[in-house]
Formats: sequence, structure tokens, C-alpha cells
Amino acid sequence: MTDDQPRSLTNRPRLRYAPSPTGDPHVGNIRQAVWSWLHAKRYGGDFIVRLEDTDQARAQPGADRRIFDSLRWLGVEWDEGPDVGGPHGPYVQSQRLDVYHEEINKLLVQNKVRRCFCSPERLDTIREEQRQNKVPPGIRDCCDVDPTEAEERAASGEANVVRFRTPRTGTTVANDLLRGDISFENHTLDDFVLIKSDGYPTYHFAHVVDDHAMEITLVTRGEEWISSLPRHALLFDAFGYERPIYAHASVIKAPGGGKLSKRHGAKSVLEYSDDGYLPDSLLNFLCLTGWGHEDQTIFSRDELLSLFDMANITLASATFDHDKLEWLNGTYIRSLDSATFAKALKARLELDLPPDVARPVDESLVEDIAPLIQERITLMTDAIHLVDFFWVTDVPVPPVEDFLVKKWRDRGPEAATALSTAATKLEAISDSEWNRERIETVLREHAESIGLKAGELLSIVRTAVTGKKVSPPLFESVEIIGKGLSVERLQSAALSLNA
Repeated sequence: MTDDQPRSLTNRPRLRYAPSPTGDPHVGNIRQAVWSWLHAKRYGGDFIVRLEDTDQARAQPGADRRIFDSLRWLGVEWDEGPDVGGPHGPYVQSQRLDVYHEEINKLLVQNKVRRCFCSPERLDTIREEQRQNKVPPGIRDCCDVDPTEAEERAASGEANVVRFRTPRTGTTVANDLLRGDISFENHTLDDFVLIKSDGYPTYHFAHVVDDHAMEITLVTRGEEWISSLPRHALLFDAFGYERPIYAHASVIKAPGGGKLSKRHGAKSVLEYSDDGYLPDSLLNFLCLTGWGHEDQTIFSRDELLSLFDMANITLASATFDHDKLEWLNGTYIRSLDSATFAKALKARLELDLPPDVARPVDESLVEDIAPLIQERITLMTDAIHLVDFFWVTDVPVPPVEDFLVKKWRDRGPEAATALSTAATKLEAISDSEWNRERIETVLREHAESIGLKAGELLSIVRTAVTGKKVSPPLFESVEIIGKGLSVERLQSAALSLNA
């Protein structure tokens, strides 16, 4: 950060996240929220959530709640917003129509905007003429009705929109925090719509009015909005409002450079939660898609809050690296203290275990199991496939072919005898001696007594007791399952092999 950067960038900045409630926020969208929140919090500012729902046809019921849930799952809290209130509300655009009408009247009085009564057919004709004459597209000077007449026609109920009177000459220069000054020739711009025929504002108008009213000092958004920057700059100037600082970030691209789609990872935030990602790992990953600090890859939340700066965003397009996200998630899982991991595991298992398993699950059982798998999983959803046998009383006996591999191929009766004897020997262990060390000793001695390598016996014991070829450490698992259930499963497997 250099001393000559605008004070509003670091002096209690106010940033906002203004999604449209038309669906669940995906990673590219939520990244802007994360960046804005981090920058605001680093410099003692405020982070505001505002819902831009002026496109009523596309608004989805419940989308606002999913937006809030997504942010809170990531640990992003806001100072002002629809559900927490604040001094600049309402924070939902459809509840601010009176504000927009008041503001548009200011521009109508100053003749900086005009009412347009053109029919859709008339506008289509203009566009076709532009195409044939190879004129830059856009509605300009489609009609210029005397302001008094226009107000009379509007008052009588005649359908109209309100358009901005864009200058026909000159250049509009707008500054971007990341790109510097960007110039736009005014003759290439159209008379863009500010108020639609249904009385609702367009995005262009509402966001300018709201950003001023809510004292937003820094706006971060995707580079696809650069083409709209001159419109917004002209609107701020028409009102005589100070422009906020804009930062247009490069988009996240798919591997290979194409557009990021759902198959590449453009899922909603809550889908990542469902898929077993930790919020801190996704937060870390989103920050790294366009920002970095020296050669550091893994950041704690506190480090991000103390280091992140919007001015250090890179313009190079970030690639959505799914493998890196998974690696980060596994690293975060392994870094959790035992109590935190056990708590996260309990919450995950209560989602993933079969419905006939009683809830809440036994906390002490989870605490016993957690250390056995913390180093073995990459996603929290990996856990269920490793540990369900601890809760499922009737673990299905695996198919015979799962037992009869390698050493045991075509030796079913011998495998059955080995398992049956293992059951007998484990059953003979006293309750006071039932622990991992004693279980290991008994099984290894059993293997030696029948001329087997330990691994040859333990492989079929594992399959019998857990129903899996890969499981948490066997001796600890047998100890936790308990003598009765372990013996029962060994005997069931032996009977299956003798069938």
C-alpha cells in the first residue's frame, strides 16, 4: 500500500455485496463478497449486504436466505443489510422505489434524462436500420418529446421508460483501482434506460443511487462490468455525486482458459458445504484466485483479515484449480485441533449416516474415532465411507470374492477357519484387557500359529469386521466396536465362506 492511494481506500472504507436473488451464489460471485469483506474489516470499515431485486421476473423465492446462509457459512458477517438493519436502509431495492422516483425526478427537472415513448416495434426498426447501415448499436435520439408534453403523457398513463441523455461528443474517463484511467468515447454510448416501463429502476440507475445513499467508497466487481463503467460515471456526475473507487477483477476461468462451468467447479457455496469442504479452506482458496502474499499459500482467517488489500489484486485471470482446493481442504482438516475436528465430524456424520441411526450420535464415540481418520480424509464427506460400520449394527457380510484374494484365492474353508478361530481368541480376552494392544497381540499370535504372515490374516479380519478393504486402523477399530460385535461379525463371515 502506497501513501498516495486515495484515503477512502483505507480510511474506514465502506464496501458492499449486492447480489440479485435469482439463485444461489457461486464461487465467482461470492469471491467479490469475500474480498470486499476482508478489505473493509482490515481497515476498520463497514461491509454492507444489499439485495438488487429489481428484475422481479427472475427473482427466486428463498434465494435471499440462501445468500445469507452462504455468507455466514463462510464466516462472513455484515454490518448493515436486509436482515440486520442499519442507518441506510431499506437494503432491498424493491423496497426503495420511492427513493428512485425521487432521484429520477431531480434529473428530469434538470433535463439530464428524457422520457421515451417508443414502442418495441419502433426500437426493433431502429436496431435493424443500425445493423444494415453498420452503425454502432444502441438507442440514441429515438424520440425527443418536449419535457412538458412528456410529463403530461406519462401522467395520463402512457407507457414509457426514462433514458439518460448521454453526451454525443467528448470522452468519459473513469478510474479503476487496478487498471488506472479508462477512456470511453461518448459517441459509442447509448441513451441507456434508467427507469423501466413498470416503474422499476434498471441496475445502472439503482446501483448509483444506492451506492451514494449508502456511502459506498469502494466497489469491487468482475471485469465484465467495465463496459458499464462510463454509464455509471456519467450518472454520478449528472447527480453531482462523488464517484466511488472501482476495482474490476479478472474472472475465474476453467482449466484450459475457457468459461468456468459447473463441471469445472462453478458450484454454489452451499454445495461446497454439502460436498464436505471446510469454510476456511474455501475462503482461503477464493482469496488465492486473484490475490496473494509473497509465496504463502495457506492463511488463517486472522492472517487474511490483516493482510488482504484490494489494491494488490492481480489482473491475470485465475484458473479454478480443483485439485488445489481439495489439497487445501485436506490440509485444513489435518490442521484442526482434535476437539474442533471431532465437532465437525459429528455434524457431518449426523447428515450422512443412515436415517435409522439415532441422533444425536454418541459424542464420545465420535471423539474416539476422530483421531483414526483425521489424517486420512480430504473432504469431510470421505468420513462416512470409512466409519459407518461403527454405527451400523448389521454390517452386510462382504461378497466371498472380497475375502478370497491373493493368499486366500480358492481357499474359502481355510479362511473361514482362520476367522472362526480369531473370533474365539478375541472372545477369550477379558473385559479388563480389551484394548488395542491386547487385540493386536492376540491376532498376530494367531497368524503365527497357523503359519500366516500377520497381514494375510488381518486383511480378512478387516473385511469381516468393518465390511471394507480399507478402513481406519484395525486394532483400534476392533477395540471401539467392542468384543461382542467384533466376534459376531467374524463368525458371520466365517459362515458365509463355508456356505
